[in-house]
Amino acid sequence: MRVFRLASLGLGALAASVTSVEEVRAESLSFYGTPGLVDMPTAGRLGDGNLAFTTSTYGPVVRNTLTFQISPRLLGSFRYAAQGPFLRPDSEFYDRSFDLHFLLREEDDVWPAIALGLRDFGGTGIYSGEYLVASKWVTPRLQLTGGIGWGRFAGRGAMDNPLGILDERFDVRPELDTRTGEVTFDQWFRGDAALFGGVQWKVTDQLTFVAEYSSDTYPRESRFALEEQSSPYNFGLSYRFKSGADLGLYSLYGNKVGFRFSYVIDPARPRVPGGQEVAPPALLPRATVASQSWNLSAPGRRVIGAREVLRGRLAEQGVRLTGYSAHGDRAQVRIENLAYHASAQAVGRTARVMANTLDAGIERFDVTLTERGVPITTITVRRADLEELEHDLEGAWHSLARAEIADAFGTTRAAQVPGVFPRFSWGFSPYTAVSLFDPDEPFRYELGVQLDAAWEPRSGMIFSGRLRKELTGNIGSATRRSDSVLPHVRSDSVLYARESDIAISHLTGEYFFRPGDDLFGRFTFGYLEPMFAGASAEVLWYPAQSRLALGAELNYAAQRDYDQLFGLRDYDVWTGHVSAYYDLGHGYHGQLDVGRYLAGDWGATITLDRRFDNGVKVGAFATFTDVSFDDFGEGSFDKGIFVEVPLSWLTGQPSRRVVGQTIRPILRDGGARLSVRNRLYGVVAPHRGTHLDNGWGKFLR
Repeated sequence: MRVFRLASLGLGALAASVTSVEEVRAESLSFYGTPGLVDMPTAGRLGDGNLAFTTSTYGPVVRNTLTFQISPRLLGSFRYAAQGPFLRPDSEFYDRSFDLHFLLREEDDVWPAIALGLRDFGGTGIYSGEYLVASKWVTPRLQLTGGIGWGRFAGRGAMDNPLGILDERFDVRPELDTRTGEVTFDQWFRGDAALFGGVQWKVTDQLTFVAEYSSDTYPRESRFALEEQSSPYNFGLSYRFKSGADLGLYSLYGNKVGFRFSYVIDPARPRVPGGQEVAPPALLPRATVASQSWNLSAPGRRVIGAREVLRGRLAEQGVRLTGYSAHGDRAQVRIENLAYHASAQAVGRTARVMANTLDAGIERFDVTLTERGVPITTITVRRADLEELEHDLEGAWHSLARAEIADAFGTTRAAQVPGVFPRFSWGFSPYTAVSLFDPDEPFRYELGVQLDAAWEPRSGMIFSGRLRKELTGNIGSATRRSDSVLPHVRSDSVLYARESDIAISHLTGEYFFRPGDDLFGRFTFGYLEPMFAGASAEVLWYPAQSRLALGAELNYAAQRDYDQLFGLRDYDVWTGHVSAYYDLGHGYHGQLDVGRYLAGDWGATITLDRRFDNGVKVGAFATFTDVSFDDFGEGSFDKGIFVEVPLSWLTGQPSRRVVGQTIRPILRDGGARLSVRNRLYGVVAPHRGTHLDNGWGKFLR
């Protein structure tokens, strides 16, 4: 428990260290990490897109909650709680749960805000309950809240369910008879109900006092780990810092003192507003450009001279020139964006450098974005538009309206710049790995060093590998072994961690190519991931200005030995998926993958995420296959939450690197997909469709 508490506070401190120092929307959070008083909810919400991390303690109970304001009205939470010696005096009990909170109506001058909530609707049911709650600010600093709840919320002052007048089935709440992961539809709003309520008083802009009448009696915890409550009333004070941190101290149920720490961040607002990159070069007068020495030489020397100057100037901007040609009033370049999260920023800087370098008679610049050595999208910019819009307040968006955006297949005649290929790169760096939710030790870690190397003999062909050496950690010390009745394609992960000293994470050859208009191809072979070797082939159809992309992938996978070197185990399988990717608008994206998984099961994975213009991404996925809930085991089906944050969001410095974490409540064998690096949608998407358009605000930056 002590390790769990320290890890909880450590994660909170980490969140604080990477968050904007500007104040975000102040919404009081409860011990459950959702808008509320102490234990009881309010009809509040976070700012649209906000993320909140909360850790709270009440006696031996510790709760950690990640909450995301999915849309202006819908909020979702994932919670991991330690219950103390809940089932056995000598052990801890750890519980996972999910919540949804929906704002039915906003508060106005007359009516309160009203919200509907489901707590722990897909977990063990320890916290399971539903509620309908109303909140109203009766003065600018005083808010009143009242609500009715079922399940966990009906522990004190229970009364007959008022919904029983609609159907007698609402009168009785069935016994919980599901495993973790199953949604308990038949329990929602069933059985006895009870009232709860409270007040919130903003003493100052930072200091808040709360008081509530709680209908939760903690029935299960009180039998094992908690003293019996002596009062239904809770009181507390919380102080919110301008950084977004919120500390609360509470008197709970008449006999305990509780503590809460919350941190709220707004992904749409970077930690360093405006960024810290070097300003783009100012446009030079055409007469100055025309008088540059390379533009006065003989035609042959002029082409070579301009190309080499262009190459050097683009390198200063974090852009690699891989192709160049000039014909008449048109110049074509192929580039690799090495520095900027927004592809449009790389295009804008390239166009400005071209305007400051190339002959004054060249009027049109064709900039082709390439990735993994293949051309993706070509953007055509007129020199006159750059000059006209340089100081326009809406210059970036006007330039988008005037730019021509097309698929790059067959559109570029830019000759390859000498010396680009072959090339070799390598790097030596530390790494960290974490393992979450082991019931014996919910937070495990591994620290070590890794060596990366890549050789690119020609455009589109990459041979690369990664070698890792663990220095310290406790992932491999886990004692639990798989009880899966399915082939152990993922559930033996502890054995891979324990048996490997120096491990080959991957060692692959990759070939990327363009089969035709709006088509992209990839072939990968070798040691694809820590647990599987094999071969993978993929094709993607993705029109340049489309919201929809379609893909297909076929893999042959052979299981690797536990030491993660060159040996293979006696298990192999053919897998594959067809995929659809769709931009739903307003930053929301959906993905559907249908096919065969590593354990031989057939099914589909649904992924929904929200992406912000600065690259922050928050999402969730769920996989359902023909494996039954019983055969799958604990968790019932594969699911998880993921967060990705560009390094530039944290530091303000230009970077294409992304840090992220996937939170899986449990890792089992059903619904396990082969992990292949550089799947095509992730390679192509930053340079296509709305992904490119949404970043166009940085075209002139």
